[in-house]
Amino acid sequence: MEIFFGRFLVACVLLGAASFVFAGEFKSRIITSSPLTITIPDNHFLKVTNFTQEGGVDRGVLTVKLNSQTDQTGQTGQTANVLTASRIDSSTGSASQNPPEIINQVKIAGPAQVTVAPVLGATLFITFRKLPNEGTSTSTTVVVVSPTPTPTATPTATPTPTP
Repeated sequence: MEIFFGRFLVACVLLGAASFVFAGEFKSRIITSSPLTITIPDNHFLKVTNFTQEGGVDRGVLTVKLNSQTDQTGQTGQTANVLTASRIDSSTGSASQNPPEIINQVKIAGPAQVTVAPVLGATLFITFRKLPNEGTSTSTTVVVVSPTPTPTATPTATPTPTP
């Protein structure tokens, strides 16, 4: 009986540890009235696996603001729309107006700030995960490519004979 209880206790502890390690990685949010803002620190990235929309006229958009990148004009903090929500048509049968849309995924490298603004009359649903960059290290390998040097003749001294 004690062996069974001991094994049961070990199984429960391992199962609890596994669910703690793996279950908390993805997060899901519903956006209806206030915007969602996600900050991605340097050496991390954001993986968005699901971004859907039910209702509304306008399409939900995931906007990224790059915090440290400078463009050609010297401006920092540029923004871009990188993903639109996939619409869910809840009607079925002959009343269905559109075929199902493909749900796209995106990865965004930090440092950046991601914003999903609410859409009037729509419910947005997003699932995401923040991860550290794999293989980051403090050293950087720089490869320099240069053209092959052209050999040049080098004069050499010839010894003079001594009488």
